[in-house]
Amino acid sequence: MFRLLIILIALSFYNPALSSSKNKIINKMKLTNNISFDFIQTIDNIKEKGSCIIKYPKKIFCEYDNINKKIIVSNGRTLVIKNRNSGNYYIYPIEKTPLNLLLDKNYLISKIEILESRIVNDKYINFQILEKDNKINIFFNNKTFDLIGWQTEDIYQNLVITFISSIRFNKKINDSIFILPEKN
Repeated sequence: MFRLLIILIALSFYNPALSSSKNKIINKMKLTNNISFDFIQTIDNIKEKGSCIIKYPKKIFCEYDNINKKIIVSNGRTLVIKNRNSGNYYIYPIEKTPLNLLLDKNYLISKIEILESRIVNDKYINFQILEKDNKINIFFNNKTFDLIGWQTEDIYQNLVITFISSIRFNKKINDSIFILPEKN
């Protein structure tokens, strides 16, 4: 009788639709070598737009469509943020940023495999990752299972919400974009 009760309790928490969604997300991620997209990023109610290319593992190149013409580049070890107009240049070890985790496909897959997902507004599948000092919410489309954004805190503890669109997978890319820009 006790075993039956345990089994019934366990089955009441099991949702095959979420399990199937999780598997589809994982399978799609396993097949992804790179992803290109447009984004809208909100930091403290300030919105910025641009485009990015992520190449796994841990490489990213983003161009912002703003007056400063900011770029973000990671070669997998170092993250550089450069303001093309003023020449301001910031260098961070990637392991000190949430991008260290977000740009590591194998890490994300390993976390998604063990995390519980939740459905948000019947449109998004969300996983929350708590790792060291990082709290990362990643969101996937509930129908296509594409990555559609994330929510983190930056190094100044500002809430950063990134929504991605116009997603393209496994396009031919020029690896030279991941070479860190030089200081002016």
